[in-house]
Amino acid sequence: MYGSKKPMKKPPMKKPKELTPAQLKRLEKHSVHHNKKHMDMMKKDMKAGMSFKMAHEKAQSKVGK
Repeated sequence: MYGSKKPMKKPPMKKPKELTPAQLKRLEKHSVHHNKKHMDMMKKDMKAGMSFKMAHEKAQSKVGK
């Protein structure tokens, strides 16, 4: 094939980052309204790089309130 390129490799898995103090404060305030399962899922997703809003929406759809 002309113009063909090598297939792209998957980027290496990044080590989960730690949450910032601001994120932790926001999660603590948020936890008043949600159960432990919801909060654990949000923390895991945020450590993987997801935003607060995206992590919340995903947790809502997967585990509920």
